[in-house]
Amino acid sequence: MKVHILDDWFDTLRTLPCFAKLAGHEVTVWTDHQPDAAALAARMTGAEAIVLFRERTKITAELLAGLPDLRLISQRSVYPHIDVDACTAHGVVVSSNMHAGMPSYAAAEHTLALILASYRQIPQQVGSLKAGHWQSGVGRTLRGRVLGLYGYGRIAQTLADYARALGVQVQWWASEDGRARAKADGETVAPSREAFFATSDIVSVHVRLKPATRGIITANDLAMMAPRALFVNTSRAELVAPGALEAIIAQGTLHAAVDVFGQEPLRDVTHPLLTHPNVLATPHIGYVTEDEFQLQFSDIFDQVNAYANGAPIHMVNPAAWPPAHA
Repeated sequence: MKVHILDDWFDTLRTLPCFAKLAGHEVTVWTDHQPDAAALAARMTGAEAIVLFRERTKITAELLAGLPDLRLISQRSVYPHIDVDACTAHGVVVSSNMHAGMPSYAAAEHTLALILASYRQIPQQVGSLKAGHWQSGVGRTLRGRVLGLYGYGRIAQTLADYARALGVQVQWWASEDGRARAKADGETVAPSREAFFATSDIVSVHVRLKPATRGIITANDLAMMAPRALFVNTSRAELVAPGALEAIIAQGTLHAAVDVFGQEPLRDVTHPLLTHPNVLATPHIGYVTEDEFQLQFSDIFDQVNAYANGAPIHMVNPAAWPPAHA
């Protein structure tokens, strides 16, 4: 198959062992991001399969119309960036492994790193030292704080283990089903949503983005957090109501650590989440490690081979199989 890999910005995949799974396919790797659908379709003329880096590129009806040979889109995890109905209409199978057996340890580690860096003012201290100064302020100790985890999934549970090892107390909030599972596991669930936000020194969000969770963190939720509390988002920016985080950050009381943005890549260096001193921001690198890519793309390349062998796996839209022209 003619396979196009999009948005591999550092040309990383070809250096990993899993890349050998694509031997026998005609593979093109794109190391830049092309947001224009017409231009993207033009560069991928003849593409039969597209491999995605999560949500870096949107798959729209316009893009699909320009790719008549396309038969497969392969990726991992959720797919709010893919117009699945349009894919089905064009006979394009979407394969996405939604039930990988282990959490993203990379994402949990990065979340902990953001929390520690925020509490100890590491970016500010490094900047002060490099500028020829010495200490630039006084940080805070993490031990004894309350970490509120919103969403009872694998990444959050891994982060809870890391936090407890540092002497941090953990409490939970989630969907009704998630809270029930947390209680069944003997975890501490806040008595109410209001209490969760009001009594957590740190709130970290770990929820999949889907229509029901878009904007699930509201301005009222953030307003209930105590002065100097820390809000962390390494999941998806759209989980927070539009403008809510920027508005409360502008008030100067809440601190934030974010790895995700509504527009990615974010090129606006004047964006308030990049310029406010109370915010530590990273460019969506929570899952960006060689080890994590090896795990994720090993699955993805298996999907490509399964389709090529006539037995697609992890199909989101089985109505697109078999292809009409077969």
